[in-house]
Amino acid sequence: MNTSAVRYAAYAGLLVLGAVVGAAGTLVQAAWFPLGLLLALLATAALFYGGMRATGNQAGLAAAGGGWLLTVILLSLGRPEGDGLFGGGIGELVFLFGGMGAAVICATVGRLPQGTP
Repeated sequence: MNTSAVRYAAYAGLLVLGAVVGAAGTLVQAAWFPLGLLLALLATAALFYGGMRATGNQAGLAAAGGGWLLTVILLSLGRPEGDGLFGGGIGELVFLFGGMGAAVICATVGRLPQGTP
């Protein structure tokens, strides 16, 4: 198996893992409000930073962040009957914008060190 196939498999795995963390964070942040929100944001930031470190570039962060964002947006839309996982409070907004902020922070501050010549 060549290295590009392994890298693409890692990106696909991070995409799925981002979706799982997004769905779990959506449920946990509402269930255990102040501590659940903190736990969900910490898990989100760990996923983003870990994805970047595992792949060695920022595409890992983008794959994990894409899965997370897609899942959180889809879960926030609800159904035509009016059912939804987000109840419309401050916790949901903090989770959404805090997760996006964590992705930006990991992408800009957590740059991987360059090798010495």
